[in-house]
Amino acid sequence: MQKKYERIVSWVQEEITKGSLHRGDKLPSENDLMDCFGVSRQTVRRAMEELTEKGVVEGRRGSGTYVTVNTRRYAGKEIRIAVMLTYVDTYIFPSIIKGIESVFSREGCTLQIAMTDNAVEKERMLLKEFIHNQSVDGIIAETVKSALPNPNMELYREVENMGIPVLFVNSYYKELDIPHISMDDRKAGYLAAKHLAECGHTHIGGIFKADDGQGHLRYAGYTDALMEQEIKIRGDQIIWIDSEELRTMEDESSKFLKRLKGCTACVCYNDETAYKLVGIYQKAGRRVPNDLSVVGIDNSGLAKFCPVPLTSVENPVEELGRTAAERIIGKILKNEEMETLEFTPKLIMRNSVQVIHEI
Repeated sequence: MQKKYERIVSWVQEEITKGSLHRGDKLPSENDLMDCFGVSRQTVRRAMEELTEKGVVEGRRGSGTYVTVNTRRYAGKEIRIAVMLTYVDTYIFPSIIKGIESVFSREGCTLQIAMTDNAVEKERMLLKEFIHNQSVDGIIAETVKSALPNPNMELYREVENMGIPVLFVNSYYKELDIPHISMDDRKAGYLAAKHLAECGHTHIGGIFKADDGQGHLRYAGYTDALMEQEIKIRGDQIIWIDSEELRTMEDESSKFLKRLKGCTACVCYNDETAYKLVGIYQKAGRRVPNDLSVVGIDNSGLAKFCPVPLTSVENPVEELGRTAAERIIGKILKNEEMETLEFTPKLIMRNSVQVIHEI
């Protein structure tokens, strides 16, 4: 014979199984459950303890008790996770997806890829679609221009309030208390600039992205290294570009040649920036690394196959993808807490840096 509290446990589980209760739904109040089942408050609380231990519900102080278990899995349906990235054609995209897919295929989860084109309007449209259709069980999101004000913060909060876990990759929004998986971007900028300083360079320029948080963090690391080596930071030798300007760097080649005049080295925001800078210098009849030493960030195929193979800071993007997938599945299936993780980068040396003298 079922104990009184087990009747409540069974009822909640059955409501989830038949689809009357979904993840993020609030359970009836203690008083309502007491009246419905004709039991004491102690019995109701014992049932909630049992459901909490099973990872089916969680109590929120001052708010009530909510369903947290993946209701699709309870009902025998597939688990669908959206991966919302900025661009499909960036060189790190295939490696991130490869890492994510390796985990999802093992766990039997369905991957739904969505592209924002690095536009807040597209990000907003996708988030509204996820909220309206309740079609996904989790979201792995690459932030859109994370250094700029973004009107979509409330939509992310609404998604979380629905019980859909969100995990950021590559960057994050400071306004949201949502964990992220990324490289330590400040350390990446630091390693690139420090290497150039250790090779004897004292006039070190920089090209950084103005509209995303990674660019700001890499710039901060760059300044850390220069100050550590007591090298003057010259604002006129630092170039800030946005996402659109990065794609059309070659059209503004005179700007880069002018701003980096007098520099013997340059830290570039990423390998794409470095690759294009090498092309600009070569087209102008200048040599890398003889006239300018260049360091990129990501250690991508662009670094390896650049006309002058690039020294670059490695970004472990495939491992990043695997880790993000494992964390969000752990949250969905086992209600495990997700925590921020920033991978420690390392420098991969090739042929794009000239040693003037070691300091």
